[in-house]
Amino acid sequence: MPLIKSKSKEAVGKNIAAELRAGKPQKQAVAIAYATKRAAKKEGGGLYANIHAKQERIAAGSGERMRKVGSEGAPTKQAFIDAAKTAKKEGGVSLSVGRGEKLPTDQGAGLTAKGRAKANRATGSNLQAPAPHPKTEKDAGRKKSFCARMSGVVKHAKGDAPRAKASLARWNCKDGGATKKYDIKGW
Repeated sequence: MPLIKSKSKEAVGKNIAAELRAGKPQKQAVAIAYATKRAAKKEGGGLYANIHAKQERIAAGSGERMRKVGSEGAPTKQAFIDAAKTAKKEGGVSLSVGRGEKLPTDQGAGLTAKGRAKANRATGSNLQAPAPHPKTEKDAGRKKSFCARMSGVVKHAKGDAPRAKASLARWNCKDGGATKKYDIKGW
């Protein structure tokens, strides 16, 4: 009997039972079942891969139809939730001091206008320039929020967190080195 190529616990259990019935020792049956599970993972047979493959077959004229979520034989709502947790996420924006996208630590860390523009293009964000001396209520709120978040980063950092400290000083946060504009040594 051929083994079930699936990542589910149920398939692994059935594969172990099939191998035991075929006369294999227990450890060998378990090893074979898990090897089959690993092979199924490598094939990329996840939920979304299966959906896309089916859509391609339908477009090619297979006569199949997509089932509604939760109907018999279709993925459940929980399957979609679980698949979303393991979906590959695109990497973040790569910014560097050398390309002029970030300020060096001695100049207050943070992003330059060029770095903010790059991050905004890549992520659809709306990053704005620092507001060390807010002129509007909105900027005052941004400063308060930034100072609170970045103080937490400094407080819970495993190391020294010099970039976080420098950015606190650049925003002129009361905890962040208002002593001297970019002096972060006395932190």
